[in-house]
Amino acid sequence: MPRIHFLDVTNRDGVQTARTGLSKFGKTMVNFYLAKLGVAQSEVGFPFLFHEVPYVKAQVALVEAGAFGELRLSGWCRGVAGDVEKALPLGLRHYNLSISTSDYMIQNKFRGRLDRAAIIREMSAAVAVAKAGGAETVGVNAEDGSRTDDGFLLEFALAAKEAGADRVRYCDTIGGDTPGRIRERFAKLAAATGMPIETHCHNDLGMAVANSVSGALGDLEAGQDAWINTCVNGIGERSGNADLLSTILAFRHGFGLAAEIGDALDLSWARRFSMWASYAFGQALPFNQVGVGANAFAHESGIHADGALKDHGNYELYDESTLGPFPEDWHARRGRVVLTGEYGGKAGFRHVMDGLEAEVKEEELTFELVQLCNAMTGRPLTDDELRLIAAYPRELSLLFPGQVSVS
Repeated sequence: MPRIHFLDVTNRDGVQTARTGLSKFGKTMVNFYLAKLGVAQSEVGFPFLFHEVPYVKAQVALVEAGAFGELRLSGWCRGVAGDVEKALPLGLRHYNLSISTSDYMIQNKFRGRLDRAAIIREMSAAVAVAKAGGAETVGVNAEDGSRTDDGFLLEFALAAKEAGADRVRYCDTIGGDTPGRIRERFAKLAAATGMPIETHCHNDLGMAVANSVSGALGDLEAGQDAWINTCVNGIGERSGNADLLSTILAFRHGFGLAAEIGDALDLSWARRFSMWASYAFGQALPFNQVGVGANAFAHESGIHADGALKDHGNYELYDESTLGPFPEDWHARRGRVVLTGEYGGKAGFRHVMDGLEAEVKEEELTFELVQLCNAMTGRPLTDDELRLIAAYPRELSLLFPGQVSVS
């Protein structure tokens, strides 16, 4: 039976959000939380970029050390062989290769440099390089797929399959698709290619989650697994991407959605991840954010309050306790508190780590990393961040080549 899988792109599309940013240590924490949630795959970033190299090496080391459980890490490259050749030495085993496919972008983005035939040649060559370099899975992205005509989209997808691709990512790049249309297109394309068609939906019309759900159902109709791209808190370019938690909850609680999720999800980490992301990105959550907003389970009007007091199921679709506790981090304590960070000393460091009951394996290295990670993020480190540093100091030291002494 075909199943639903989640491939989160917070560390690639999410960090491209204008007027915000995330440190490389922050991107590491995204992978940590995705692993805790049980998401299948994380698109970690751009392994062909020089400033991503230490970060990617650290992520690969953390995977090998067991820090991220079963989470698969993938790199995003342009659909050109040169990007893939730069990325391969870093040790990632999964890739998504992207190239524009719509006539609109061929005319107005490439402006004569590439035509349809050249796009297929470039993409096929990139896939071949990735597979020859040992990639376990390769997804090919049809950027602006929602504005690509059916005929060329199928030609592109079949050429990708012949080159060795495992999935095709259908990108609703400008967020103009609608649920009925995208479901029909996914069902036809998945059936014609015999491959999963991966959703990548933007929220310009407020329908990214609805489109992702509908596209996935089209995959299932065709007998293929569905892979859904998401971002934590729905962040991303312009109006954002499909929200991770909303999409998961839709498949768990949406009426009439009898679809099996293939990932062993643990939503007890949902609030901690969402609150951490809001803090790390500096983006306040809307009061009505699905599941985790301040008003997601708040009742005031007389009829609603009376019904909720009698039985919360009268006015709530799912139990809020399934989303786990809200974090109560050490750094957020009021009154007298001793913290550890960029300018802290050993006494404060030991005090905090003892208070968190964190097992510090290598004190000097961990202490240096706490200072460096605090300097990198520019904000007090959270409890989960401090615990991760204490547990995997050698792997995280790869974020700072030449800055820490590892014996």
